[in-house]
Formats: sequence, C-alpha cells, structure tokens
Amino acid sequence: MSRKIVVGFDGSEASHRALEFATGRAKAQGDSIVVAHVLEWSPYSFLTPEELEARHKRRKEELARAEKSILKPVVDKVSAVGVDISAVLKYGHIADTLCKIAKDEGAAQIVIGRMGQSGLTSRIFGSVAGTLAQASPVPVTIVP
Repeated sequence: MSRKIVVGFDGSEASHRALEFATGRAKAQGDSIVVAHVLEWSPYSFLTPEELEARHKRRKEELARAEKSILKPVVDKVSAVGVDISAVLKYGHIADTLCKIAKDEGAAQIVIGRMGQSGLTSRIFGSVAGTLAQASPVPVTIVP
C-alpha cells in the first residue's frame, strides 16, 4: 500500500538531505512525496489598509518566486527518478503548517532535516523539530 511522506523543504542543505532520505524510502517502498515549503508569516502585526495591500502584493510575489526557484527544481529532480511527488506552498508557523499539511494529505510520515541550531533563540522559542516531535499527528524523521 502506497503512503505519502511530507518533506519540509526550504532549499537549505539540511532540507536537501531530508528530501534525499525520503526519496530513497519512497522509491524502495512505492510511496509518494509531498514536498512542503512554508514561508513564515507572523499574524501578530497591526497594519493600515495600504500596508495590508502592499503586504498581500509582496506575499504573491514571494509565493511565485518560491514555487519557481525552490519547489519546481526539486519536483523535477525527484520525478526524474520515478517517484510520485507533489508540492505544497503555504504561509504560516512552520511546524503547525507541516502538521496541517500531513493531516490534509493523509500522510504517514513527516521528514525534515536537522539544522543544528542550539542557540538562545531555539531555547526560548523552540525549534521546528522540537515542536514537530511534540505535536505531529504522524511519526517524524529528523535527518542529521
């Protein structure tokens, strides 16, 4: 039975390792991949109508740029090795959005790359990997 694997992908070296790991698993087991790119967007801002309009315009431009420069090349690369792949591009909190994508897609697993950040920021605000480990509705694989 074919399963879906959601791969958190931001174009970093760590996300390439995660995609490579997931592609190997998917190819061996006949699974498919949903490559997910999440652009962080804070809902905690207070903007005027003019600022909101400018923000929405920038948002559309960011989505188009991310789809063309980040997602399309990896979708083409993974498709070329015979693995079924689709792409999802969303705004939001990264860990929460990956969990929602996994639920919406009926995924069996989430795969992300470890960024290796252990500084003060991740201690205060938490990391994506830490949040996914606590909140994900499906098993999470963190690729070193």
